[in-house]
Amino acid sequence: MLETNTIIFLGGLLFLIGILVNTLSARLGFPLLLLFLVIGMLAGEDGIGGIQFDDFETAFLVSNLALAVILLDGGLRTRMDTFRAGLGPAGVLATWGVLVTAASTGVFIAWLLDIDWRLGLLLGSIVGSTDAAAVFNLLRQSGIQLNERVGATLEIESGANDPMAIFLVLLFLEVILSGEQSGGVVAALLMLVQQFGIGAVAGLAGGRLLSASIGRMRLADGLYALLVTSGGLVLFGAVNLIGGSGFLAIYLAGLIVGNRRARVAEHVKRVMDGLAWLAQAGLFLILGLLVTPSHLLEYSLAAITIAAFVMFIARPLAVTTSLLPFRFSKREITYVSWVGLRGAVPIVLAIFPTMRGLPDSALLFDVTFVVVLTSLLIQGSTISILARKLKVIVPDKAKPLDSRELWISRDNFIELLAFRVEEDSPAVGKNPAQLKSRMAGEPELVQVVRSGKRLYARDALHFQVDDQVWLLAEPGQSDTIADYFSEHRRRGELAASRFFGEFVLRGDSPGADLASAYGLDLSPTQLEGTVADLIRKGKARHLVIGDRVALGPIRLTVREMAGDEVLSVGLKLSS
Repeated sequence: MLETNTIIFLGGLLFLIGILVNTLSARLGFPLLLLFLVIGMLAGEDGIGGIQFDDFETAFLVSNLALAVILLDGGLRTRMDTFRAGLGPAGVLATWGVLVTAASTGVFIAWLLDIDWRLGLLLGSIVGSTDAAAVFNLLRQSGIQLNERVGATLEIESGANDPMAIFLVLLFLEVILSGEQSGGVVAALLMLVQQFGIGAVAGLAGGRLLSASIGRMRLADGLYALLVTSGGLVLFGAVNLIGGSGFLAIYLAGLIVGNRRARVAEHVKRVMDGLAWLAQAGLFLILGLLVTPSHLLEYSLAAITIAAFVMFIARPLAVTTSLLPFRFSKREITYVSWVGLRGAVPIVLAIFPTMRGLPDSALLFDVTFVVVLTSLLIQGSTISILARKLKVIVPDKAKPLDSRELWISRDNFIELLAFRVEEDSPAVGKNPAQLKSRMAGEPELVQVVRSGKRLYARDALHFQVDDQVWLLAEPGQSDTIADYFSEHRRRGELAASRFFGEFVLRGDSPGADLASAYGLDLSPTQLEGTVADLIRKGKARHLVIGDRVALGPIRLTVREMAGDEVLSVGLKLSS
């Protein structure tokens, strides 16, 4: 009983500390996932905890459950419209990119460690895919807003590349253990098609069924997230049982549910915040317990060399060959290459050889663990810095302090929004009536809180800096209202006037008018097109906010979009 209570106490204390340091790790750029991985190692048999844990089957079960929850949460938070810019490149990265990374790394490993080429390719396959848990967590923890093309590509890739990695690992395991090369390859290729096909079809169908179900049920608010989670896990297990990719299926199911406007969507996402965090923390903690730190020393130098090869050669080669057809810029390719984070997935894949009884499984596991540690420490702690250096970020839109959906019928809702009146915002000194006159849909003022006191919305009331304003508004008005209460003269590189420019043009404005106004030397084709067409030339097929082009004395930057349509363009004069 004492041992059980001690474990409960230590486990609770660990998660409490993790929650408290979560904000600090975000500010310092230190990956919280790495903290749990290290704590697990310290709690293990070589650490101060002295816990002996070598149950690979239990670790494999817990890891799969945790990854399923993480991928479900990632799907819930991925906007469907980001697929416009990210699906194609992410699809190539999740297949061809994983193959190139695994093959090049495998050949290098076989040479470096002087081992059989099949074993080298197996280890290369294990570390060949990026990790959804690490990518989702660190990108959101970073506090930066990547341009849509880069952000969508990274998130979709990490959620979709598991089938290819699993295929390669099982292929080379089968080749090593059975000695087959031709028949085993054919069977594995059929398995790959089966994994992708069943996973995609089942994920889309399951997501629609789950989405329709939660829209018709009436449950306590906190149960909707548990319904989505349990439904997702049922789908995950069922798809795995019939030979598909449960990881792909649960990610797509989350995507379908998360993009459906329903009364329960807000409650689901709020609860999933905690569930996904708990899954990530538990996953990395148990993987840290599984490793014996003293065993890592023998191959640590070689493993760090392999990690460097993956970061600086294999991953950049895979990303470059995958993204060049999509006309990504050099800066975007460099950043996507760097954010090829290794995390829980490679460690879980390294458990496969142990469970199949491969003689060299300890070598594979120890090397993989060091590669993951190196990736999280070096790449995970620099993603914000590099994003700013490479200028692949865009100004984050002003957002409400809080937002709630108030459903007045099954298909109709209004939003309750809270904003803080920022210094130098258009709202300072204005009467609430002036807000209504500027906005379509006329948002209704509910409450103003000033210095902790509630004020009545009388005609004599004028907004002051640091007022907290609560409004009822129609769906879709949040961005416009937020802009009214936010400070326009932001500082630094991401100040709107500095990033987009001092002037705003319509995207469909004639290019000839712009040429005439600023004396631009444009070709006949450019003169016949629009301002948006001037930016589109030479860019990726789908423009995103932040795409820009320099034309003589001016610079044009995409400022606002609706789908593939450029609504507005910022114009900045050369200094």
